[in-house]
Amino acid sequence: MMQLITPDFYEAFAEELAEMYRLRYRVFGQRLQWDVQVHDEKEIDQYDALRPVYLIQRANDHRIQGCVRLLPSTGPTMLRDTFSILLDGHSVKTSSSVWESSRFALELEAVARSTVHGLTNATYELFAGMIEFGLSRQLTEIVTVTDTRVERILRRAGWALRRVGHPRKLGSTEALAGYLEVSTDCLKRVRDVGKIRSPVLWEPALKAA
Repeated sequence: MMQLITPDFYEAFAEELAEMYRLRYRVFGQRLQWDVQVHDEKEIDQYDALRPVYLIQRANDHRIQGCVRLLPSTGPTMLRDTFSILLDGHSVKTSSSVWESSRFALELEAVARSTVHGLTNATYELFAGMIEFGLSRQLTEIVTVTDTRVERILRRAGWALRRVGHPRKLGSTEALAGYLEVSTDCLKRVRDVGKIRSPVLWEPALKAA
């Protein structure tokens, strides 16, 4: 299951957010050895202060095992303000219909038992959840900074990345930037390849005043 957490629900899901930050530390700080900001075994950076939307992937036993962060392109973004070198001189689209995804993380050890076409069910759920979120907000594209390994995973899942610029070595990562189409056709492809039969994204409802 994918859970959507918007700023309105930060307080209600404070424990889930804390566990998500710990997951990011285990993935980015420990496993991938990225140079990230860590406090109390939580990976949190300046973009988390911008009140992003988070998607959290839960296992069947409700453990948090995956996540992704989403920010509108009309404000500060990681690609424009931190990794602009990946643009090769191009500009990032600034539009209410384009958001940026970042901090895509999966705890592989917890999810590797079940795979479809070599990818975990959790991977397909995260991709489908991102597209479902995009469609619910009338987005047309998601721009992202990723690496060549994830680019191959996206292609295998039926959601190909349209590159902007060329891959560059950043630390131990072969990083690149690109756009992911948000459409019902893309959602159908990911669902078909991943054998997902129903929507995966759950969004809590605000209580009436």
